[in-house]
Amino acid sequence: MSEEHEYYEEIEETVVSEEGADECVAKLKKLKQEIKKLKEEKQEYLTGWQAARAELVNAKKRMAEEQKEQRAWANARLLEDLLPIADSFGMAMSNKEVWESVDQNWRTGIEYIYSQMDKVFTEYGLVQIGEVEAMFDARLHESVEQIETDTEALDGTIAEVRQSGYQLQDKVLRPAKVAVYHYQK
Repeated sequence: MSEEHEYYEEIEETVVSEEGADECVAKLKKLKQEIKKLKEEKQEYLTGWQAARAELVNAKKRMAEEQKEQRAWANARLLEDLLPIADSFGMAMSNKEVWESVDQNWRTGIEYIYSQMDKVFTEYGLVQIGEVEAMFDARLHESVEQIETDTEALDGTIAEVRQSGYQLQDKVLRPAKVAVYHYQK
């Protein structure tokens, strides 16, 4: 039996004996105050519990987001460390005359290795930046030379990509090193 029911039984017994009516009213008033106080405490505990639970949910979300950021940062560092290897592959394959003179089986093997590396870059969201005739963007490109042009439409566009740049989501891991057209009247 709960404490509240015991109080009510006690009140009923007191009411039944009519001689203690004032005493009964005083007890009833006291019990109502205790009930009110207990309800307030219950609400306070409930509110506190709900706030603690919400904070726990938020903490879990923050921790998951931090872990995601740490993984992304670790991936970015690893991918950034692999960029010189991609550059070396690019240089080796860009000299067409020498590349064509190499044994076909060896070339096929190297191209396969390069395609595997490129596939990993793509899976992680690494994007190569720096295209000839694209507009120069200081956030994505680093100008290493200006090339004079008499064609106004080419002004500010990329004339040559000296070293490819790479971007991972919104973060530029390495800007593309480019030569930019500069219009001269």
